[in-house]
Amino acid sequence: MIMRILGEGQYEIADKHLTRLNELDSALQAAADAGDEAAFTAALSALLDAVRSRGTPLPDDRITPSDLVLPDGDTSLRQVRELLSGEGLIPG
Repeated sequence: MIMRILGEGQYEIADKHLTRLNELDSALQAAADAGDEAAFTAALSALLDAVRSRGTPLPDDRITPSDLVLPDGDTSLRQVRELLSGEGLIPG
């Protein structure tokens, strides 16, 4: 799966990491639903850090469609709420 972090770049994520990323996404969804700004900021940071650490960065000159686009770390709770579906940012 190819994930893009807006303003940063793309990462190739192996399927074996999707369970952990979905757990982090669920925490983000819960924080957004609760309107808990501090928990939201921590959950978004943890999700993006996990994508960076578990994914392989793709070269900037490689043009590949992203399977999933994640907001950058400066995205507000309100903005992420607009992006979230019932399944969070990461479907599944």
